Amino acid sequence: MRVLHFFKTYLPDSVGGIEQVIYQMCRSGAAHGIDNNVLTLSADPNPPVVELGGHHVHRARLDLQVASTGFSYSVLSRFRELAAEADVINYHFPWPFMDLVHFVSRARKPMVVTYHSDIIRQKRLLQLYHPLMHRFLAQADRIVAASPNYLGTSEVLRRYPHKTAVIPYGLDKSSYPQPGTERLEHWRQAVGEGFFLFVGVMRYYKGLHILLEAAQGTGYPVVIVGAGPLEQQLKAQAAALGVEHHVRFVGRVNEEDKVALLQLSRAIVFPSHLRSEAFGISLLEGAMYGKPMISSEIGTGTSYINAAGVTGLVVPPSDPQAFRTAMTRLWENPAEVAAMGARAEARYRELFTAEEMGRRWAKLYREVLARGASASPEGCLAE
Repeated sequence: MRVLHFFKTYLPDSVGGIEQVIYQMCRSGAAHGIDNNVLTLSADPNPPVVELGGHHVHRARLDLQVASTGFSYSVLSRFRELAAEADVINYHFPWPFMDLVHFVSRARKPMVVTYHSDIIRQKRLLQLYHPLMHRFLAQADRIVAASPNYLGTSEVLRRYPHKTAVIPYGLDKSSYPQPGTERLEHWRQAVGEGFFLFVGVMRYYKGLHILLEAAQGTGYPVVIVGAGPLEQQLKAQAAALGVEHHVRFVGRVNEEDKVALLQLSRAIVFPSHLRSEAFGISLLEGAMYGKPMISSEIGTGTSYINAAGVTGLVVPPSDPQAFRTAMTRLWENPAEVAAMGARAEARYRELFTAEEMGRRWAKLYREVLARGASASPEGCLAE
């Protein structure tokens, strides 16, 4: 079976949560006889085709970027060529230009939409996009969300109960590097161990300003991995709050260093406070390495990964005091940290492995091919 994935950004040009999900989908699908190709945009598409993890990445030139939406003239012909060879097209939503390409190309292949997130921030543009978006979603054979939490709270997805499914994102732990003794010792000397760890891009919805306020006056060690548009603003806030001595910004790190920090940490802190955080791949990475988590209840997949009181603590969003109380609880109760961490890893193995994700996607693709666009099975969970 040949599946074409279509999204605005992808590896190796761009590293992010959705890119990681598509990569894991392609890797895990190969074991089920799925030949995956990815079509994406690139500022420098040379070479135009690269091989990555056993699948091919086709790159069209990015011509224009407006409101986080990439546009490309050349991608239309590339899409037509690749769609003609595919058995199923998997569109990765949201990307309004993708909808236009679908209609202009007059693609007639079975289509699945991986619904990564509602559109949250661009509300005015959403009003303009609204008719096209629903026309596009109405044509999909299946629309797949990553958690029942998101499916139940998305106003958009509620309009399509007959064609929605849930397939949680999955990770393959064996694809992550095992840090050597030298790297572990390097980070142990640099930041210690038993700290609270955040990993992610410093974007508006990540809630790092809440974490900094929560850390004020505690002295708890916090390590923040990543960079992004709010980096300097957050560092200035840390200095103003007087937490710069126990809150460490270590910038971007490679995968080996990230795993080393995960292993040395006490717990994962994930203060995202807006629905733009639809799932939380770095939160799942923490569970994969047996770490308890602190996250906020925003009605998305974060509370599917982090089961309140079981794998960690879930607090109200935008509440530094509640976040601080949760940090104190984990700081003062090492036995609870160990127990929650063990349950987090067990939940990962039960629900969030790449192997399980690949099995569910293969089953769904075959259902779409077998039953056709007008006969998709009902139900909200692809077993």
